Amino acid sequence: MDTQMHAVHFKADQKLLNFIQEKLNKLEQVNDNIVSAEVFLRIDNDRDKENKIAEIKLHVPGKDMFAKKQCKSFEEAADVAVQALRRQIMKDKAK
Repeated sequence: MDTQMHAVHFKADQKLLNFIQEKLNKLEQVNDNIVSAEVFLRIDNDRDKENKIAEIKLHVPGKDMFAKKQCKSFEEAADVAVQALRRQIMKDKAK
């Protein structure tokens, strides 16, 4: 799977990028037709503690899937977004 990661207005460290890549690679066990993924990491300007946003878009032949989650850390946001995408894939497979 081809993965593009974009950190908006900050520099993401390699450890975070590797963590997200590992999570995305696990989605290929559920659906091996995933062509590519785009990940956007951004920080919301709120003073709220849950200001880390992860947006993931999966490109699957015939359909694109999207999940956007906001949490306390990028790792948590990415993990929850990947879980949401896994549910979408499972629901799509059931059809």
